[in-house]
Amino acid sequence: MLRLALYQPDIPQNTGTLLRLAACLGVPVDIIEPAGFDVSDRNFRRAGLDYLGYADITRHVSWRLFEDWRRNRGLRLVLATTKGALPYTDFAFRADDVVLLGRESAGVPDEVHRAADARVVIPMREGLRSLNVAAAAAMILGEALRQTGAFSTSPLAGEVGSRSDPGEGGTTTSSERSAPPPSPHPSPIEGEGEKVAPA
Repeated sequence: MLRLALYQPDIPQNTGTLLRLAACLGVPVDIIEPAGFDVSDRNFRRAGLDYLGYADITRHVSWRLFEDWRRNRGLRLVLATTKGALPYTDFAFRADDVVLLGRESAGVPDEVHRAADARVVIPMREGLRSLNVAAAAAMILGEALRQTGAFSTSPLAGEVGSRSDPGEGGTTTSSERSAPPPSPHPSPIEGEGEKVAPA
């Protein structure tokens, strides 16, 4: 399953937004510590709203432990970087990819660049540095999910009007369909990562 990894995130609002994005798209998230904030941070929780409880999060206490965990599972590491040569839309994503985003302030160190199996870039207008990390993640994850056929096949949440569910004897409004599903109980995964469910 496609995954999103955050390398030592340092802006709580962006991380909250990324976790909300991942929860909505059904993409597990790996947070590679140390982070530049505590998960109890008010801005982090505000950006994630009530979606944080739906996010499938695994914390890794260091880059080395994350890298061992990833390699043991045979997952391919795809680094999103302004130093990449291949546009993300020209890259052939696979279901076993981990899309890695660097720190907002500094990206990732050379060691992480060397470990990446692929480095992709979002083409931008000349003279502009970078996109917000959450906007970049949305673009790249959207393309990866499209390519791998992993988008949810459920009805669109934004559908207008109402429909009858056969056998249910009633209708469902668009607001009922757009509400997030009940929070699943997190199930631990193997490895060095610590499974967390934000409080």
